Parts: sequence; C-alpha cells; structure tokens
Amino acid sequence: MRVFPPFPGKRHVRRVVAWVAAALCAVALVPGVARADNPIIQHIYTADPAPLVHNGRVYLYTGHDEDGSTWFTMKEWRVWSSADMVNWTDHGSPLSIASFSWASADAWAGQVVARNGKFYWYVPMTVRATGRMGIGVAVADSPTGPFRDAIGRPLVSNGEIDPTVFIDTDGQAYLYWGNPNLWYVKLNSDMISYSGSPTQIPLTTAGFGTRTGDASRPTLYEEGPWVYKRNGLYYNVFAAKCCSEFIGYSTAPGPTGPWTYRGTVMPTQGSSFTNHPGIVDFNGGSYFFYHNGALPGGGGFTRSVAVEKFSYNADGSIPTINMTSTGAPQVGTLNPYVRQEAETIAWESGIETEAASEGGMDVGWIENGDYIKVKGVGFGTGASSFTARVASATSGGAIELRLDSTTGPVVGRCTVPGTGGWQTWVNTSCTVTGATGTHDLYLRFTGGSGNLFNVNWWQFAAAVGGGNLIANGDAESGTSGWGVMGSGTLSSNAAAHGGAASLSVTGRTASWNGPSQDLTSKLTNGKSYTTTAWVRSQGGTPTVKATVALTANGTTNYVALTPGTTVNPDGWTMLTGTATLSWSGTLSGATFYVETTAGTDSFLVDDVSLQ
Repeated sequence: MRVFPPFPGKRHVRRVVAWVAAALCAVALVPGVARADNPIIQHIYTADPAPLVHNGRVYLYTGHDEDGSTWFTMKEWRVWSSADMVNWTDHGSPLSIASFSWASADAWAGQVVARNGKFYWYVPMTVRATGRMGIGVAVADSPTGPFRDAIGRPLVSNGEIDPTVFIDTDGQAYLYWGNPNLWYVKLNSDMISYSGSPTQIPLTTAGFGTRTGDASRPTLYEEGPWVYKRNGLYYNVFAAKCCSEFIGYSTAPGPTGPWTYRGTVMPTQGSSFTNHPGIVDFNGGSYFFYHNGALPGGGGFTRSVAVEKFSYNADGSIPTINMTSTGAPQVGTLNPYVRQEAETIAWESGIETEAASEGGMDVGWIENGDYIKVKGVGFGTGASSFTARVASATSGGAIELRLDSTTGPVVGRCTVPGTGGWQTWVNTSCTVTGATGTHDLYLRFTGGSGNLFNVNWWQFAAAVGGGNLIANGDAESGTSGWGVMGSGTLSSNAAAHGGAASLSVTGRTASWNGPSQDLTSKLTNGKSYTTTAWVRSQGGTPTVKATVALTANGTTNYVALTPGTTVNPDGWTMLTGTATLSWSGTLSGATFYVETTAGTDSFLVDDVSLQ
C-alpha cells in the first residue's frame, strides 16, 4: 500500500483551477524574455528564503509551512536550486527538528553559508530544556546535504530568532540575529564557535528608522536581518514594523555599524502579514527573494517564496521593489538534451514530490490532468525522441509533451506501463516531432482514476543533424566523444555543474589547448549557432572561451563562439553566445574546442551544447 506524505500539498489547488488558469494566462500575456512564475514553488508552502550562490547555481533554503496552519507550524527546512532563476529543482528536506536532539519545535528562518568546502546552516528552534528559542548550526559536505547537528547544543540561546551569517572580505564571520532586539557575535573560523560574548546592536531611529504607535518599539526593525557587503558598503535588510511587515534596510561603513536607515525595499504587500528578505548576485544580476501568501489557501501562516530581479541605483541604494506574479527573467535556456530531474519545475498543478529509491527526489501522486511546466527549453533545430524514468504500482498512463500551454501542440506522447511498484523504475521512450526552437515544455499526465505513476527524470535526444551537435556534452559518459586540441590530458571529474561528472583538462602547454570535438560533418555553411558551455577553473582565474577552427581550401579561420569570460575559481561560469559559421570552398576540417586567452591553467568543462 502506498504511504502518502504528511501534507496534502498542492491538492488544494484542484479546488481553485480557475485561479491557476488565470495566473498562467496572465503570465502568458507578458511579452519578451521568459520570466519566473511567482511564487516559484507551488506544491508546498515555503517561507523565509535564504539564497546561496555556489558552483553556477542558486541554492535556496526555505522553511516549510504545514498545510492548514493557524500558527507558524514548521517542522523541517527545504532546499531548492536553479541555474536559470525560473526552473527550480526540489532537493527535499535534508534538515528538520528531529536532526537536533535538544530541540522540540519551530523550524523557523535560517541561512546557509559555505566555507572551506563545507556548508553551515544556522537555524532557530525551541530549546527543549528551557522552552526558549536558541540557534543551532548544522553542517554538510554538499549544499543539498545531508546536514547534521554540528555541536549537539545551541550555538547561542537568548530567546531570539532569525540568524543570518556574513563572512567579510578579511575572513571574519559574523552571526546576526534577533527579534525584538538585534545581536551579533564574531564566529571563529570553524564556523561552529565564537569569540567574546553576544553584543547587542543599538536600535536607534537614525540607524533603523522611526516606528509610530508602539512606544515599546521605537524603531522600524522587527526581525529577519540579512547582512551583506557590496562595493565596500555594508547592508542590513530586514523585516520592518509588524504587523503587517514591510522590508526596509540600513547601511554602515563597517560590519557592526554605525547603521544609517536608508528606506523601504519592498512595501507592505500581499496576503502574508510577515515578510523575509534574501539578496544575492548571480550571473551578472541582483535578485531579491521574499515571501507572500499568494498561493490558494495562502496567508500569514501558509506562505510562499517568490523572487524579483533588480538593479542597484548608481549611489548603491536599493530601489523600491514590488511583488509580481511574473518574477525574474530566465538566465539562458534549459538544455533538454541532458538529463533533467522531473522535480525541476517552473509551475505545476496537482503533483507532489518524494524521496526516490534511486536517490534524489521524484514526482509522484500524479493524477489525470496534472502537469509540470518547464520554462525556456532550448530544442535548437529539433528533437527526435524523449525518454523518461517512470514507475507505477497501477496500470500507468501517458505523458503528453506539449509546447507553450497545456493545450499547445503535442510533439510526443509516451506510454507509461505498470511496473509493479511505485519505486520499481523503468525507462519509457517515444518519438518526438515538431520540437524546435525555444519553448515552454508542458509534461501533461493522462490516464485513469487515482494515482497513475511516478517520474524520476527525463531527457530528449536530438534529431540527426539537429539539436546539440556536441556528443556527450554533459560528460556523463566520461571522455567519450572528446579529444584535446593540442596537448593536455582529459579525464572525468566528479565536480560537476550538472549530473555526476564533468571533463577535466590538465597538462596544457599552450593557451589554445583544451577539450575538442570534430564537427566537420555536422555544420551547415552560413548558419548561426548558439553555444553554451559551463567552465570552472582549477587554479588561478583564466579567461575561458569556446572557439571553432574552420579549415577550407587550405586556410584556417578561427571563430570565437563565446566572448572571453573571467572564471570564478570557486564556481562555475556559463559561456554563451551566437555566431555564424561560414566558409568559402570545401570544408576539410572543423574543430570545436575550449581554450583560454592566456595561461595553461587546468579547468573543468560541463554541459556543452552547440545548436
């Protein structure tokens, strides 16, 4: 018998189909580049967003409001990630109240920071022995966990909440927290202990604004601080003036002040009386995360996380940001020719997620008419087939592949058989026709009554002469299909941008050496090709680029497919660009390769496409 999750999740949306349809129609009418659908997670309620940029992805750590809550009923924390700000992958719950033997309740707002190859999650909970709030710290070797209690007791415990951690450019880490007060302490380099005693930051009206109507709380500061540094200026963005809250901010010349109140970031909006900020820079843009009560059944205790892109003013001030249903624009496109987790979702209706027996998460509780939307899928010149990893304890059903809406063109239809169990996995495949260019992809599920099947992952195959011209672009098949331009050694590396592996090139003796593939039989003269490649330095900061060498009639021309981009040694950088490949006479050789503008540093390459 199938065990159902402890939350009905998105089932309540079945009762408000008209709301969902209206929201999707409103999004479809927005012109221009693909944008996120806010709230960005729909199958459970989420709150208190804390983003972290790591290895070319944004990892988002949230709380989980239980369905039907009439208080802040929260038992676990959740992790999500995205490479494009619109399609978010559900990584489940790697941390909960049960992870801390000394805690009894209240998995409230926390934050994760990375240091020395580890990830530290600072979270407030009720301390069983005292009944007061304390802040614990969990640690993991991966941004998605599993996390474990690092010290077996509260790190600090003075009855206050909402920790945020900031590591300054000099390496000193600070923990801030507090409601109704604001505190900080200097963390030691181990990130699980501190020096000195907690210090209370003076809440002055000059520093945090003036509150009216509450003599006991003279300033606007309420809770949820988010502290960071930009261009030498320190920012403290916080929830202000309960209730309902808005988001305000202060700045300072140093990490501990003195603070100066700068104004409103997000006015009081939405149907939640709380809000909670998180700000990061990613892929050249700035993003503001917050929560509201915008989902059906949502409110002050059933909240949902959303995101907006913004630009700082020339003087470093933060503009006023309003809640929208369209959210942030998509960064690049999603590559359908590499394996995609089924729980990577821009919008959905009716599904749930659960832990999969094969690892990670799967999409389940699928009923007739449920669907998943994946935004901005780059099919290029065409896909030929679709494969999905599925399981069913009943008679299965079908996956319809539709473009741009749930009633859009059907480009493929895969039959899902009964497999004998909800975690008994098989692959199912079907032919695809008409999937070209960039579209929103809808996986629409059909069948009989009740639960139909589960989906673990999916992947398209490119049509002959179409789709991705790079063989083994995701590097999941080791070095197959790849050679080296010039000198160097290729190997498979577990430090992947996506999937389980990337290509490592070492032993380069010239800047033009790097991973390569022959494209002579694959190119069309005069055609424009779009290239995407993810690169990561293994030492130094070389400028990496992708190039094609075209040899015709004895002459070789070098075409830069992507501009030079400085690689962050701590993370992945996406190289992307479009160029026309043309030649005179007979093409005798065409080689795609990844090189550096200077130096011979080793680097990693992953998720490469040319289409």
